[in-house]
Amino acid sequence: MKSLITPVLREGSPGTHNKGTMLGSFIIRTLPQVQKLLQFWRVKAQGIPDPTLRQQALDSLAHKSFHCQGGAVYAAYPRNAQLLEFIVAYQTMCDYLDNLCDRAGSTDGHAFKQLHQSLLDALDSNRNPTDYYKNYPYQDDGGYLSSLVKRCRENLSSASNYQQVQQEIMALAEWYSTLQVAKHIHIEQREQVLRRWADYHVRHYPGVYWQEFSAASGSTLAIFALMRQAYMGSSNRQTYLQLLDVYFPWICGLHILLDYFIDQEEDQLNGDLNFVFYFTDEAEMMARLVYILTECYQKAAMLPDYSFHEMVVDGLLALYLSDHKVELQGYHSLRRQLLNQGGKRVWRTYHLCRTVRHFL
Repeated sequence: MKSLITPVLREGSPGTHNKGTMLGSFIIRTLPQVQKLLQFWRVKAQGIPDPTLRQQALDSLAHKSFHCQGGAVYAAYPRNAQLLEFIVAYQTMCDYLDNLCDRAGSTDGHAFKQLHQSLLDALDSNRNPTDYYKNYPYQDDGGYLSSLVKRCRENLSSASNYQQVQQEIMALAEWYSTLQVAKHIHIEQREQVLRRWADYHVRHYPGVYWQEFSAASGSTLAIFALMRQAYMGSSNRQTYLQLLDVYFPWICGLHILLDYFIDQEEDQLNGDLNFVFYFTDEAEMMARLVYILTECYQKAAMLPDYSFHEMVVDGLLALYLSDHKVELQGYHSLRRQLLNQGGKRVWRTYHLCRTVRHFL
């Protein structure tokens, strides 16, 4: 597919650029392009022969498009067509696979693991693609998943410094896949499997709880942030490692914990796993969210590109806390506490986000 945006690649530090300008450009120029890309994949999904796979692909595009919209901010400044196409394709894969594991009635961990090989194949052109639907009860997707993998690979070729950080990105994708497999297996097994896996890794992150590490593993933001740096042509290995330290587990953890925070009532009713439930009580949950948020801001401030990444943190708060589920669950006070941590700047972003929601 022809790129929809003319790429602008340049090295440099946009740390001092105006956040309002960046947000405005994102809303006016990038979000419409995301909608066009999502429509392209919607047409592809409509052609899936198997009715169950077709329904899950279309449902994921209909109900989880905000994941692509949010991830697209990493291709908005500097604007880059190839990175945007990669982000939309990769996130669409993640959302589709989540539906296949969560909504199609299967709890087969082996089938889930095989499906998620596609996320690793999408990041490494040297891997030989396999039968992703092996052991899965539904098989014929008409090449939909393979097309998403191919689109990611095609766009990776223009990331001039991808090799600098491919190892770390692959590790993040492995963690993401492991989490997705474990959280969707039979309810009697999943917590034990998750705890054992998370406890093994969290020892490398002092002060982080096992459920916070697990939550962070469920975010694709670190992958997109590192990809953005690679597309910008950065050859400084230390910059990538510093960026990873900011995103994992801090910004990624905040991302998914906020997601779980607003889904508490829904997950309780459906018996779904929610990492927020593993905090002792509401007070501990809020204390940990404030702690993680503080780490996000302090660490982001040390980046050369600090203004952009600080805007991402602001945006996470605004996006999730402007969701109607906050009002429905009576979390007004908790929302205010979190927004107050960022001050007037975050409140402005929050009000902007509430307005934008009316048009999406």
